[in-house]
Amino acid sequence: GCKNELDLSAPISDYNISHGCMLYCFVDPETCAASSVSTAADSSSSAAGSSGNSAEPADTSGMKVRRTIGKDGTIKLIYEEPEEGNEKGFRKGMRALRDIKMAWTLNEFMDMDSQYVFKIKAQGEAFCKGVSLESSQCGMFQNYLRQFDFRRGRFAYLYGRFENDEEGENVKVVVDAIYEPPQEWIEAGEDGRVVGEFVPLEDDPMEENVEKVAEMLNWKRVGWIFGHPPREEGFQFSSAEILMAAELQLEAADGVEKTPFVSVKVTVGEDGNASFEAFQVSLQCMEMVAEEALEIGPKPGFCAVNETFTAIMEGKESKEVENNFFLTVVPIVQHQSTDFVCQFPWANRDYGEPQSKDTMKRQLSKSGSQGWNFIDLLSDFALLLYLSTELDDTDMKKICESVVDRNILLEPGYQIIIKSMAGIDSAY
Repeated sequence: GCKNELDLSAPISDYNISHGCMLYCFVDPETCAASSVSTAADSSSSAAGSSGNSAEPADTSGMKVRRTIGKDGTIKLIYEEPEEGNEKGFRKGMRALRDIKMAWTLNEFMDMDSQYVFKIKAQGEAFCKGVSLESSQCGMFQNYLRQFDFRRGRFAYLYGRFENDEEGENVKVVVDAIYEPPQEWIEAGEDGRVVGEFVPLEDDPMEENVEKVAEMLNWKRVGWIFGHPPREEGFQFSSAEILMAAELQLEAADGVEKTPFVSVKVTVGEDGNASFEAFQVSLQCMEMVAEEALEIGPKPGFCAVNETFTAIMEGKESKEVENNFFLTVVPIVQHQSTDFVCQFPWANRDYGEPQSKDTMKRQLSKSGSQGWNFIDLLSDFALLLYLSTELDDTDMKKICESVVDRNILLEPGYQIIIKSMAGIDSAY
């Protein structure tokens, strides 16, 4: 069919067409149907014969589609966003069942509906069986919070390694270094926030360097840490912190899977002493965040449930979930690194001594005194990151090899380059 195009101006008799003949029609959508995007407010004007044709939206999933005929006889496809509060929708913000599929069996409906229902239950125990924090790094982190009497919050990423159990599964975390990305603190009450929140800035120019240097040191991102002002008893995580913990666990596990990735929080008690606690969020929390079922709500210790979803707690539907239901406790200990120091100033801080060639000179000038040698003083994560902005990947890999394995001597040429960068006279 469709081999010989008919002349539409010729009468049918010219083609010897009679009863029983089969005609083939080819519809060119580019000329016979116009696609346009419309809302409820302007759909009437589209039906009235608007001549302007716009392209079909890039993503029409979840949109309502209807057809209308213009005055010129062309068929127009109208894409509309689902109306809020549309009672015909399968769920809030979704299309009606018949817009998804014309016929449904009870089992099909129940299976689809169950995807949007979460029966909230606490997870028995964390997948991470313990975390060990490097004490000097923790001291550097909490000392910055003390400059503001813990009235400002802050967060950072933890780098180190996962340790396996006898069966070869990653179950424990050893933290050797901390990195604070660019961020800002927003006080409670600003922008409608119920509690103060730290907000990571979108662009971190050091992000790639941090991951590269960490890999050269045989480390990976194993968790995150945040500090916050004192809270009422029992209030562990805000909803924003729950969401961030879940997103980071999802990233570490590459999906809703078990991972030892840990969340550590630090605050100050009434006695003035800082306390560190470690947690993980449950698999159910990870799944709900992945499905965008949880949102920041008006109550600081609760996550709001997205209107499209249903949360069942103790047999009843609930519009919010207490954050503690999602948390599992991880045992925590500290250790003192024998291979790395923590003396160089940290990046991305508003107050305190900045990173500079002078601070680099002061640290490396200790070499040869008080039992320090050059490679000992160079074994500082913050200092190595500072060097990575001046040296290329090949140079950094050589330096990190000597840091990791002290049997691999650092070539004299690298010492000369680094000392020259620091302005140490003995470089030549």
